[in-house]
Amino acid sequence: MPALWIPDQKTITSSNLQAFINRVKEITGLPLKDYADLYQWSIEHRTAFWQQLAEFYRIQFHTPPSAALINDSMPGAQWFPDSTLNYAEHLLQRKDTKTALIFTGENGRRRTLNYRELYHCVAAAQQGLMAAGIKKGDRVAAFMPNCPETIILMLATTALGAVWSSCSPDFGIQGVLDRFGQIEPRLLLSADGYFYGGKTIDCMAKTAEIQQQIPSLETTVVVPFAHPEPDIGQLDNGLLWADFCQPSHELVRIEPVEFNHPLFVMYSSGTTGVPKCIVHGHGGTLLQHLKELGLHTDLKAQDTIFYFTTCGWMMWNWLVSSLAIGATVVLYDGSPFYPEPATLMDMAAAENVSIFGTSAKYLAALQKAGVRPASSHNLQHLKAILSTGSPLLHESYDYVYQEVKPDVRLASISGGTDIISCFALGCPILRVYRGELQCRGLGMDVHFVDTAGTPLIEEKGELVCQASFPAMPIGFWNDPDGSKYYNAYFKEFKGVWAHGDYGELTRHGGVIIHGRADAVLNPGGVRIGTAEIYRQVEKVPEVLESIAVGQEWEDDTRIVLFVQLRAGVTLDDQLIEKITHTIRNNTTPRHVPAKVLQVTDIPRTISGKIVELAVREVIHNRPVKNTDALANPDALDQFRNRQELFF
Repeated sequence: MPALWIPDQKTITSSNLQAFINRVKEITGLPLKDYADLYQWSIEHRTAFWQQLAEFYRIQFHTPPSAALINDSMPGAQWFPDSTLNYAEHLLQRKDTKTALIFTGENGRRRTLNYRELYHCVAAAQQGLMAAGIKKGDRVAAFMPNCPETIILMLATTALGAVWSSCSPDFGIQGVLDRFGQIEPRLLLSADGYFYGGKTIDCMAKTAEIQQQIPSLETTVVVPFAHPEPDIGQLDNGLLWADFCQPSHELVRIEPVEFNHPLFVMYSSGTTGVPKCIVHGHGGTLLQHLKELGLHTDLKAQDTIFYFTTCGWMMWNWLVSSLAIGATVVLYDGSPFYPEPATLMDMAAAENVSIFGTSAKYLAALQKAGVRPASSHNLQHLKAILSTGSPLLHESYDYVYQEVKPDVRLASISGGTDIISCFALGCPILRVYRGELQCRGLGMDVHFVDTAGTPLIEEKGELVCQASFPAMPIGFWNDPDGSKYYNAYFKEFKGVWAHGDYGELTRHGGVIIHGRADAVLNPGGVRIGTAEIYRQVEKVPEVLESIAVGQEWEDDTRIVLFVQLRAGVTLDDQLIEKITHTIRNNTTPRHVPAKVLQVTDIPRTISGKIVELAVREVIHNRPVKNTDALANPDALDQFRNRQELFF
């Protein structure tokens, strides 16, 4: 297979990764030639790898660790025991006039903060936190758009050793309560509203109800985002942002905390029940993000990085960690397609974005909208495009190199909220192949295994990590004996992290993700990843999006494909034949759905992922345990009681 992108010698020699390889070679005396050699060393000598990474990025330990690793098991591994540090301290190292944050909104609003201004804003917000009595270990929650105030309070909170958790304002009230209600925050940050798709959505009524339903809340701080002077009279102990922040000449207080002291509480999607509260620590998050941003993404201080994300997705936390590199971070809040499909491309050109992050679905939608940035935009600064959220279609690789930028490095990355990072991702010194993630992450002993746990190459299996790593969660909130945590990841293969993705490792070290293991289709005993079907359906121009599920049928499983079509298009026998013919010709007869049915909307989580499991439950007349996790729960109604499913 020919490569779509090949790094030139200048790209290789100037990369952070090559500098790290040179450092390891010098210290160890090993003849490391390339990424494959470095990866193998990072697996065989994990403790040395993570130690060298900490030194390479000058981790500021207030108390040095007594070792790199003790009790090397999963769960239970203890990385950098006895050490103290602080995540926020590393993001606040710069205090100069270099631009730290650029905020842009769909309504044209733009703001910037340099590193000095950011530091003083954090100091002022921290004074407000301390005046509210917030201390180490307390929880602070944010119901916020992706704007500077969210980052400012996160840094002020975590610098104190308090614990941060956030979700976006498009969550429903029950969805917020299911998350924040479990961790009992003392302070809530909320915006008065937000903008999306040309509309202004008010949040004050939701904020008031959330405050009433979470007894632990003592203070609610409101950011005037949608209106200059919001009315906070309906809130108990409510403060406007300007009144909460207390500017002073005080420095940001940095509280040294244990390596595994709680930093962020993240949440599972919650489509199968109340969301799990996944707790991540200061040290593991910092080290993993520096590795992924610095070595795998090749982020440098002179770069401008953007990721299209909300505050409820782990990519927000990942993006914000770019401040530890000293880069400029671009924040965007609003619809990526308002007022035009090329809105984010306009922003990338205007802000000289060098690293552009988005979802696989966005790239597919951009292609279907006919946007051709290579001929319409000046993207001379753009060196890398990152994609995650779902498997990136082969055709999206073609689109990027033909219509976006032919000399860009396209890095599909895959991981999750569970590890607040990635198992497979990009590499600046490796080639890009169509349909493949470039590599497994350094220090991550990743394999795809069969049902017996045997590693496979060029065969499909379940993604596992066979050895511990620092970014493993501390555990789940309110899981005192660790049983929920154990059952989530370690029950299937003892002592091995089972992530729940289904994919394969290629001969040259690349990774292909075929979908979620729990959504794998199994007609006639043949395992099929849903991404294999979606890839083919995307080729049919009449189809906007699709979702494939397995239906229990005559002592077997058959595939049912639901399609959302372009406006004005109706599903008829001719279009069904076109869809099934495309699937059959490019896969196998086993991949062809037994039924193809039309729907007007595809249910998805608030972070944009389609939910095969919820649809599978509905068509079998089984309850969906938590529809509050969905951005559009009403979309499930059209899957209920479909008579076409029963003949």
